[in-house]
Amino acid sequence: MTGKLGLRSRIDYFIYRARNLDFGSVVKRAREVAKKHKKLTPVVLIDMLWWSAVHDTGFQDYIDWDFVILTRAERETFMTNAISNHLAERYDKKEFRRLFEDKIEFNKTFASYITRGWLDVRETSATDLQKFVENAGRVMGKVPVSNSGYGVEKYFAAHVTDWDAFKAELLRKEQFLVEEYISDQHPALNAVSPGLVNTTRITTFYDGKTVHILSFAQKFGVGTGASDQQAFGGFFTLLDETGKSLGPGYGSHQNIYREHPETKASIVDFTLPMAAEVIQMAKDASLVVPEIQYVGWDVVLCENGPVLLEGNWMPGAYENKPTATGVRTGSRPLFRKVIGF
Repeated sequence: MTGKLGLRSRIDYFIYRARNLDFGSVVKRAREVAKKHKKLTPVVLIDMLWWSAVHDTGFQDYIDWDFVILTRAERETFMTNAISNHLAERYDKKEFRRLFEDKIEFNKTFASYITRGWLDVRETSATDLQKFVENAGRVMGKVPVSNSGYGVEKYFAAHVTDWDAFKAELLRKEQFLVEEYISDQHPALNAVSPGLVNTTRITTFYDGKTVHILSFAQKFGVGTGASDQQAFGGFFTLLDETGKSLGPGYGSHQNIYREHPETKASIVDFTLPMAAEVIQMAKDASLVVPEIQYVGWDVVLCENGPVLLEGNWMPGAYENKPTATGVRTGSRPLFRKVIGF
């Protein structure tokens, strides 16, 4: 497949970045990078701005992928979130995106892959909500249209005393989707991070004939909250096709994790069981809505196999971090080979 990244998408992205530029924040980041890598702050700042404006590299990507220590040729092997977004805009048809954006629509569309019970609070009485939550014991309340783990909260049946008030609270928070909590997470994941559900991210591209795997990563949460996302202290490690970790984990706050900070379980030695089954689920799900060609799937490995959590039509970039792994190249060549941009 051949093609170019959409010019309109790139122009829109540049305008958006320019309008929303927080120069003070950029300077602060440049100063932190310069201090960590013993560079001059003005040099780092100019470099960050140039690569953002000309090379579709967000400031956080510049930091996360250690661009400050890489040559231009090495940098150009890395995927960035901006490039990933351009691909999504080009290959994911607008009229079908709502099936992924709205978690309730997603659950309906991918019902055969959703093994947990769920309900729409707007269409449920307080009495039926009580029965559902008490039967589940624990549930997740979710804002249907949100990302990065925001608008997601864990609830316990034992903590609810007034079910009319509980329903009103969910409606007020716009957490219209209530799902059974996934309580049978695989022991291999519980051994690393037992406090919450840890998701596996598989990024796929469907070219009309074949579903290609572009990235494979395991996310781990910290604490007992509702999300393993980096915004809530989580981190990830890239996996090979067998599920073996490719090195230490890392997150958006420049922390590198050779082991989990709470359980001390090794991240470097981690292997995701049933990796072939996890990948196959992502491939099968990719064929349900073929109009959305580029997807980031979040799958949870349970004791009896993988279950689908959600799909993201704008997958973002899951890349290698050179200071964590020692590898100074990224995955853009694979993306180019598959997609042809």
